[in-house]
Amino acid sequence: MPITVADTMSIPRDVRPAVAVDISIPSDAADARRIQDEIEHLLHARHVNEHDIFSIKLALEEALVNAIKHGNQMDRAKKVHISYQLFADRFHVQISDDGNGFDPSDVPDPTAFENLERPCGRGLMLMRHYMTEVAFNERGNGVTMSKVFRTGGNGKK
Repeated sequence: MPITVADTMSIPRDVRPAVAVDISIPSDAADARRIQDEIEHLLHARHVNEHDIFSIKLALEEALVNAIKHGNQMDRAKKVHISYQLFADRFHVQISDDGNGFDPSDVPDPTAFENLERPCGRGLMLMRHYMTEVAFNERGNGVTMSKVFRTGGNGKK
């Protein structure tokens, strides 16, 4: 369940999200890119390190493309729902679509020899690799991902 601004009032200030956004967009790649750009600018403004920004951008793009292409079948009348929170130490995002969902365990392993030349499963593999946590809802039409930020040797993000 997304965190709302009202919910954060009871949370101690040092663990509240710095930013909490809920938005729905049509199943359109241009709208998805706009959200990705907004998140990237936000991460840069908060001085998140480049490796973490790259990780989030890649996983976010894969999840949004999957929601638009596979979930909503490119139907602009169907929505993609995005909820994200930026905390001092991590980024959290939930993405869901209006589609029927899928079973992530049915997606073939893209690293298996017989699947090396098949395009399916690579996005899920990248999301799992680059994010700290990835979980799908029971219906299979939503993903929740978190990225805990790395800190450099000088203590900066």
